[in-house]
Amino acid sequence: MQPLHDKGLLEVVSERSRLPEERGVAHASARSRELAHLLFDGEDQARVHGAWRDLIATESFRHRPGLSPAERVQLSYSRLRLVNDAAGDAADLAFDVRRLAALHEWTGVVDGGLCTVASIHYNLFLGSLLDQRAGTAGRDVSDFTSMRRIGTFLCTELDHGNDASALGTTAELDWETGGFVLHTPTPGAQKFMPNTSLAGGPKSAVVAARLLVDGVDQGCFLFLTPLSDDNGRVPGVHVRELPDRTGTPVDHCLTSFDQVQLPREALLEAEHGRLDRDGTLHSSLGSARKRFLHSIGRVTSGKLCMSAGTLGMSRAALTIAVRHAHTRHISGPRLGERVPLVAHRSHHGRLLDATATAYAMTFLHREVVSQWVGHTAENRTETERLVAVAKGWISWQARAIAIESRERCGAQGLFPVNGISDLPLNIEGGITAEGDNLVIWVKAGAEMIFGHEVEQDHLPHVPLVQRALTDLAFLRALLVEVESAAQGRARTALRRGPAGDPLGRWNAASTPALEMVSAHACRRAADAFIAAAARATDPTARTLLEDLCRLFLLRQLSAHTGELLADGHLTAGHVRAFPDATTDVMAALAPHMLTLVDAFDLPDEFLAAVPIASGGRIGDEEDTWSTWHLRRSSPLAPATR
Repeated sequence: MQPLHDKGLLEVVSERSRLPEERGVAHASARSRELAHLLFDGEDQARVHGAWRDLIATESFRHRPGLSPAERVQLSYSRLRLVNDAAGDAADLAFDVRRLAALHEWTGVVDGGLCTVASIHYNLFLGSLLDQRAGTAGRDVSDFTSMRRIGTFLCTELDHGNDASALGTTAELDWETGGFVLHTPTPGAQKFMPNTSLAGGPKSAVVAARLLVDGVDQGCFLFLTPLSDDNGRVPGVHVRELPDRTGTPVDHCLTSFDQVQLPREALLEAEHGRLDRDGTLHSSLGSARKRFLHSIGRVTSGKLCMSAGTLGMSRAALTIAVRHAHTRHISGPRLGERVPLVAHRSHHGRLLDATATAYAMTFLHREVVSQWVGHTAENRTETERLVAVAKGWISWQARAIAIESRERCGAQGLFPVNGISDLPLNIEGGITAEGDNLVIWVKAGAEMIFGHEVEQDHLPHVPLVQRALTDLAFLRALLVEVESAAQGRARTALRRGPAGDPLGRWNAASTPALEMVSAHACRRAADAFIAAAARATDPTARTLLEDLCRLFLLRQLSAHTGELLADGHLTAGHVRAFPDATTDVMAALAPHMLTLVDAFDLPDEFLAAVPIASGGRIGDEEDTWSTWHLRRSSPLAPATR
């Protein structure tokens, strides 16, 4: 393999450095289309992704400079109504997890605030309202499906975030009216950071509150609660807007209730709990905690939505950075020579690592969504755990990709019009929303120490010295060994932990348990990646996917070569060969970087409006020099120093 700066390969890269429109290509290449077909749900691509991709191609979703935070919030709500127009039946969207997740995957690219309020309205609010319909036959939801009213979701409180089951808001049965009195008893019970301002128009909420019957706590349920109308806030509803946070603005608030009267039908009932007129609660579940988890069951699909949003953002950042790397030229090794940034291994190597991970993230997300859609009562708990593990891994990887991509664009990447500077901070929101990543991984790790058996590979018996680092099956088997070893360390640490001290025992086991969760996520991503490559019909597309997967696995394994060597799964020769194996696969992939990111299928209209994604730069405007020169020549120009 020639080094990338050699003439032959440099000519290939230089040819690829011209963007598709400059090469006379009106649409993505057949190879990119094949890759996109695999990345975006195959034959279901148009149904799942088409409406949202078309929407962000429109002028209404272009960058709007100079808006204040309040104006950006209003813009997100205006765009939310455009989403609703494109959605078709909003109730059907709430039940279609694939389309719902895809909505976040595309809207997050252009408007992080829109991604947030859409997730709350369709998934948490409308989804909860429609999921828990028992006793509400005939409830008219047309105000919410038409967006005459926007829905929001009030669960976490100032004192209760990840321990939301301990929340303090109460809804007491009012015997006189048959309804409920919603109340915030303490400052710590204020609902923390829902989007409850007057921005966007009239709003209603589903509010998680502790159901009290004659002072007896029956557990937490959801209550449909109007918050505002055309005249302002409903009496008894108190809202205080919070300071601006990082990322795209959202109207986050503190919200409390002062003896707000609700009708009987405000209680959302289903199998998890029905309240008779005599105040008797009937439930198919055996504990208040289980009833609460059922009430907020939409948080699981919310994890899929949040990971989808961060996934789309990271792919957009990577696409912009790769295209910029092909059109930004710098001085070459010979006098007077100019070469594209992408010619440098120090530049394209990092972007190739990110590309391999982005493909792995995408294939993992597709697999997890499919498992959630097809889950049964018997495997629901295991599937929920997989959703949580994938959400943590995908969103953490997305942040790393967005940061790397922004840095590779230099100072140009700092300008919002270049479509990349807001993405890392918007991804931060996804990392925390619908379950803080570390917390949900801690829960998964605790369950998986003994409640999960690592699937062992059964490879053909071949002497270890004959196993090659180009063999995907071998690399996948090594990742299984990493997962298994971490689980073994966690089990040993838990057994050796201090007796009678549950927290002390968990502290001893938590580090290897989290390593096990990480290795499990990587292994599941690799499995989805390998399966996708096997479905490719174009031989070159399949080779590209296999090389990308090989790069992904080599990078994931590189930190574990010492342990794998010590445990007899690698030879010293393998360990020494890791750097060259990685270099070789990078050299093979480098000429195809544009093809790989073209497959992310971002609309031409979106890319054309991003200067550095379309061959331009901030400062390249035609009148920049003349305008500056005229200002300098004007008697009103400030004196120079």
